[in-house]
Amino acid sequence: MRAGVAGGVLSTLAVAGASGSANAAEPVTQTLELPTLTADLAAQVAQSADVTQQAAASYQLQAERDAAAAKAAKQAKTDLAEAKKKAAEAKKKAEEAARKEAAERASRAAERTTLSASSDTGSSTGTSSNSSTSTSTSTATGSAAAVVSFVQAQVGKAYVSGATGPSAYDCSGLVQAAFKQVGISLPRVSQAQSTAGTQVGLDNLQPGDILYWGGAGSAYHVGVYVGGGMFVGAQNSSTGVVERPLSYDPPSGAVRVL
Repeated sequence: MRAGVAGGVLSTLAVAGASGSANAAEPVTQTLELPTLTADLAAQVAQSADVTQQAAASYQLQAERDAAAAKAAKQAKTDLAEAKKKAAEAKKKAEEAARKEAAERASRAAERTTLSASSDTGSSTGTSSNSSTSTSTSTATGSAAAVVSFVQAQVGKAYVSGATGPSAYDCSGLVQAAFKQVGISLPRVSQAQSTAGTQVGLDNLQPGDILYWGGAGSAYHVGVYVGGGMFVGAQNSSTGVVERPLSYDPPSGAVRVL
């Protein structure tokens, strides 16, 4: 009986011990799985953070690009407006310059017409202005003689505004071409030619001197003194290149370049 009780007790203890052992072993299994779950979760969180950071960087880059594009568009608009403004100003200045030049040409043409009318009046009372060819004999020598000879050879040729020869001239074109024969380069227009040399008095003229009408630096007509009280000039489209006496319309002044 004691053996039976002892055996039963021992069996009960064995079963309890086995049960206790089994219950004690189960938490160990769960504890081993937790690190794996925690590592996976951390990796997912880190990956999600990376994606979020990349998205944020992408949005920031796009925002910067949009801002730069907006700034560039605004600057382009400003530059275009400035360019249009400058173009309008340039056009206005060009039109004003063209109107001024046209007015000056008209003024010179009117003044030359007056010279022509005076010349016709002078020819009715003069002794040598009835002819369109040279009638004077110059006492010029050297370069002056060459200049005089050249302008007298052009008498009878046409007057064309802006022409510099050889078949037609305007007043300054004839003077420029004449002095070019002796290696002297004169300015193209009468205003500049009237100050191209040394100013001389009209009572001290020599063959080859440049005569001008109007002010020095603002002359509207030029010619070449050829001696004997005569000069040659490209007058206007009606008369062409002629030789006239100084008496028909005395010049304003003269310059000497030879």
